[in-house]
Amino acid sequence: MRDASTALARELGRLIHDRRTVLGLSQAELAERCGMKQPQVSRFEAGGTMPTLPMLRRLAGALGADLSISLIAHDQSA
Repeated sequence: MRDASTALARELGRLIHDRRTVLGLSQAELAERCGMKQPQVSRFEAGGTMPTLPMLRRLAGALGADLSISLIAHDQSA
């Protein structure tokens, strides 16, 4: 399960990084928009830490994006 969590944190970090760079924002600018410090953004982007749901909402808002969370059944017949 730890590997899945690590993979999820890395994927989320990549998404944050990619959206931030598309917008032309520095990590410091994104941090300011979210009310956090630049090292926190760096840790999120590196997949070193998993943001809380409220933090994800703030990041999404600061990135001009919607936050969407879904559950996908492993067995589609269930």
